Amino acid sequence: MLALRLPQEIEERLTALAKKTGRTKTFYATQAILEKIEDLEDYYAGEAAYREYVAEGRNSRPIDEVWKDLGLDS
Repeated sequence: MLALRLPQEIEERLTALAKKTGRTKTFYATQAILEKIEDLEDYYAGEAAYREYVAEGRNSRPIDEVWKDLGLDS
């Protein structure tokens, strides 16, 4: 369970959106948190991969190697 206080302006915007769309404020708050969590998880995974890469003493890679690692080498 999570309880949070929002600034009045945000609370009013969230309430208006919920009324306009027939969804709950909880629905929109949950969606917003999920999106942000996914963004942060991606950011920190990328940051960790970069730190590992730099720790190996490398600081650049050929683009064809990047494409291969991403599965884009067709």
